[in-house]
Amino acid sequence: MQLTINNQDYEVAADPDDMLLWVIRDTLGLTGTKYGCGAGICGSCTIHLDGEAVRSCITKVSAAEGVAITTIEGLAMLSDDGEEVLHPVQQAFVETQTPQCSWCMSGQMMTAAAFLASNPQPTDEEIDAAMNNNYCRCGCYARIRTAVARAAEIAQEGAA
Repeated sequence: MQLTINNQDYEVAADPDDMLLWVIRDTLGLTGTKYGCGAGICGSCTIHLDGEAVRSCITKVSAAEGVAITTIEGLAMLSDDGEEVLHPVQQAFVETQTPQCSWCMSGQMMTAAAFLASNPQPTDEEIDAAMNNNYCRCGCYARIRTAVARAAEIAQEGAA
């Protein structure tokens, strides 16, 4: 089975019913995507399929064949001179010192990135609604909202 993850093609020997999370983490060694609940509830395993945030712990690998997959490792981009440039969401989460234990942060950032791609100037209420189904064991919800709002600002500054 061929998968395209973070703009790189991989040939994987996986059962079509295997969960995408395990192929990403165990087969390919991309461990930035975290295992949390295993039931699609907590959001720690969130990745993008063609830009849409999905829970990889409940997504069969067969659903990802022929689809652009992005993990937290692929959110940053390379500049023309080959230097890594953080995605505005990553930059904002670092700048605002949002992570505490980091169990949920890759999923939080992937959810935020997909949300901001569709709503680049959100209100606090829209941020809360978009991030509502990602759980944080440490209760960093106010910091997460601040980081998502800051990411929107950073993206707007970069677009100007």
